[in-house]
Amino acid sequence: MLSGSTAAPIVVIGPMGAGKSSVGRRVAKALGVPFTDTDRVIVREHGPLPQFFAEHGEPAFRELEAAAVRQAVLTGGVVSVGGGAVMHPDTRAAMAGAHVVLLTVTAEAVAARIVGSDRPLIAAGGITAWQRILDERADTYAELAHAVFDTSRRPMSRVAEDIVAWVRSTPGSDAEPTPAAPRTAAPGTATPGTAAPGTAPPSPAAPSPAAPTSDEGAP
Repeated sequence: MLSGSTAAPIVVIGPMGAGKSSVGRRVAKALGVPFTDTDRVIVREHGPLPQFFAEHGEPAFRELEAAAVRQAVLTGGVVSVGGGAVMHPDTRAAMAGAHVVLLTVTAEAVAARIVGSDRPLIAAGGITAWQRILDERADTYAELAHAVFDTSRRPMSRVAEDIVAWVRSTPGSDAEPTPAAPRTAAPGTATPGTAAPGTAPPSPAAPSPAAPTSDEGAP
């Protein structure tokens, strides 16, 4: 079982609208550890993300984001990061030694979650922009992920329960994992590299009406 500051942190990554904040918060509560949403940290310290993007641009945001992720990982517990955070080398370096959980979601399921979104990178392009950005980041997500969980048609609470079970059964939950630790997938999830994030798992074509809306805000 995860136990306070001695346990490796859990970093939740994935595309916009996958539910990283919702799931991460539930996982942290279940494990009794701190939760940090790095998007919220940046908003608290620097103001709304769309405004920051407009005034300073994406490169400046990614620098702030990398610093926020580094501090959050040092704090420990569960950390959810923005969809594009993994594209910055400093952010990837900060995640070394953490349990990295990738959340995936289909375009069909995410479409309703991003309606009216003010996320800077998809505000104008909608689901088409979302898919293009996912395609650009998919390989990096897969490289970093130790386990993959799809949120397309399942309640976030159930996804969180599966992650908690995986964390508690994973070697290194009470100690820092070595960089060479093999990447695995939890039962019923896709192993990184076996399917591109965002592809539909075997299930009915229509998203479940009970699928919750993500509360994430960063691109």
